[in-house]
Parts: sequence; C-alpha cells; structure tokens
Amino acid sequence: MKPLDGVRVLDLTNVLAGPFCGHQLAHMGADVIKVETPGRGDLARELGADPELNAQRMGVSFLAQNAGKRSITLNLKAEKGKSLLKELVRGADVLVENFRPGVMDRLGVGFTILKEENPKLIYCAISGFGQDGPLRDLPAYDQIIQGLSGVMSVTGAPETAPYRVGYPICDTIGGMTAAFGIAAALNGRERSGGVFIDVSMLEATLATMGWAVSNWLVAGVRPQPLGNENATAAPSGMFQAADGPFNIAANKQEQWESLCRHVGREDLIEDERFRQREDRKRNRTALSAELNAAFSHGKAADWVAGLNALGVPAGLVQTVPDVLDHPQIADRGMVAAFENVPGVERGIRVVRPGLKLDGAPPAVDQPPAALGQHTEEVLAELGYGQQDVERFREEGVV
Repeated sequence: MKPLDGVRVLDLTNVLAGPFCGHQLAHMGADVIKVETPGRGDLARELGADPELNAQRMGVSFLAQNAGKRSITLNLKAEKGKSLLKELVRGADVLVENFRPGVMDRLGVGFTILKEENPKLIYCAISGFGQDGPLRDLPAYDQIIQGLSGVMSVTGAPETAPYRVGYPICDTIGGMTAAFGIAAALNGRERSGGVFIDVSMLEATLATMGWAVSNWLVAGVRPQPLGNENATAAPSGMFQAADGPFNIAANKQEQWESLCRHVGREDLIEDERFRQREDRKRNRTALSAELNAAFSHGKAADWVAGLNALGVPAGLVQTVPDVLDHPQIADRGMVAAFENVPGVERGIRVVRPGLKLDGAPPAVDQPPAALGQHTEEVLAELGYGQQDVERFREEGVV
C-alpha cells in the first residue's frame, strides 16, 4: 500500500509546476489522469533537448515528470467535453489546473460548478501570482517569477547578479507546494469537505527564502548576492584546488580551527582578521585568498576526504552526469528505467521523488503516456463503449 492508494487525481496542467505536482502524487500511489487538449496535449511534449522526441510529442521535458499517469484527451471548449469532465469529477478526489485565473470559470468548469458535481472535491489552482491581486492575470513563467521574487537579486556574485538559477526553481517549488497542500487537504477532507487551494508560485518561492527575507524583515539588512559564499559564516563556500573546485562549510569555530591546522596555516587562527565568525565574514575575500593559496597544492578529492575525516563538511562540485553516476544516487533507486516507452520506442531513465518509504523509493509501473493513450480506457470506466469514443473523436470532443 502507498499513502495515496485509492485517490484519483485529474491533472489538467501543462509544462512544469502542475505536472510536477502530479508527478509527486502519482508516486505516492494516486491514480493520476492527465487531461490534455486533443491533437497537441501538454506543451512540454514539444520541449527538451531531443528535437526528434519533440516532434513525436514525447519531449524530454514531458518525460521528466509524467511517469505513472494515464493520458486522455478532452476538448473543454466543446459542451460534451465539459460534460465528460464533470462525469470524471464525480469519481475524483482532486483536480489540479494551472491555467491563468478565471480561465476555468470562463469555460464553465470552475470550482463553483465542479463542486456541485462533487462536494468533497479538492480543487488546486496553480498560477504565477494567485487568484487575486494586481498581477493575477499575468502569465507564469519561471524566469519572470525568479526576477520578481528576489531570487535573481541574491544569485550570482556582486559583479554578475542579478542571475538566474540554472533550472526552473520557481516552477518546481510551486508544484511541490501544491502537492503538499493537496496531501494536507486529503487528510482533512472527511472533517471539512472539499476545498479550493490557491497556489501562487511567487508566494511559494518567497516562503522558501525565509532566511534571506527575514534578514530584511527582522534585522533590516538588505540581502545581497555573495556568489559562492555563505551569508552566515566563513569560510563557507567554494574553494579552488589544483585540479578543480570544491565546497567547504566550516560554520563552527572548532571546524575553522581544524581546517587551519589541516592546511598548515595555524597562524590564521590568531590572525585578528579571522579570529571570530564576524571577523571572518567581514574579511571573507582576504580569507578565501589565503585558503585558496594553500588548497592549490593538492587535489580537490584529497582535500574533501581529509576535511570530512576531521569533521569539517566538504564536498566536490559535480556535474549532473557526475552525481547521477555517484553510488550515493545510483545505488539508492533514485533513477527509474522504463523500456520500450510508447511514442519513444526506446528505453528512458527519469528521476523519482527524493524520499524513501520504509526504505524503498516510491515508484510507478507505467512510463509517461503517449498523447491520449488511455482515452478509451478511462471513458470505458465511465460506461462509454468504443463506438461512443469513435463518435467523440469525429465530433472533436476527444
């Protein structure tokens, strides 16, 4: 048994934030039915680094977060399409959408209407800015949210900021926040009934910036970009060995002193520029220069091993291929493999959620689905036969 076995989720989302939410729910055991536009489907089907897969509407961006879901096509602009969605809602527990605010209402299938079909429906709307406010009607693109949220203002070095985080962090945070809200609502549904969950990517991102935001709200200190340095301690950041970079997080006084002894620079312990934490923070540039000079005489892996043995946290700076090949990831079931994926016609590997349940990684049996692959199957569960489905196709409903 998985935590969400028996829960049915209607996933009307596109691209990343919404599909990532559904990805988490599917791995927790939910039956996630991805409702897509006939003929085109999720825009992510056309996105990714493999143009051939994009042309087949099985783009890498789609494959990354849609394993374990069933795909049906439904034209929500057609009256019969709306009717079929309402039938699906009657047997569903959750509906997730990431249209702009008001779109579902204009289609005639907003929360107020769908709640009449299912009073216990948990309806989750993910948008860039939430369902109200002066920015509510603007489109939600990750880089726009990164800029507006302040993320870019604290990313990069003083001479390079503002700088974009290297992956769609705001989309991902929005999807994770939505999954958390849905799980909480499912837990309380028997007591409180259905609920409307309003997820703002902007607010969800701000919520993860607690340290930076609170430095301003509480201490009145404006957050600044520090590159690879840590705002709370020094030496804590990236340093350069003879063969490449590595990270150190010597956040405690005893760690700092152990580091100095290990690199043969005990004199730095009593140097008035570096004696205490606040001293080191004020003089972090000079401190980094002193340490990098010492680290230049050894290899990164050797420094990392030696420092960790002394209780000074350190780690290599790895590429994505590096970390995927590392036994810490490769041997713990983080990566799932699917063979002969429909629409791809070869095997693929994708990552699972980053947790274990009773020691095992959550997994799904089905690979990402071809567009509309399960339309007949799902409509059959509503009582429609093959002739009905063919008629719906002729009418442009599915």
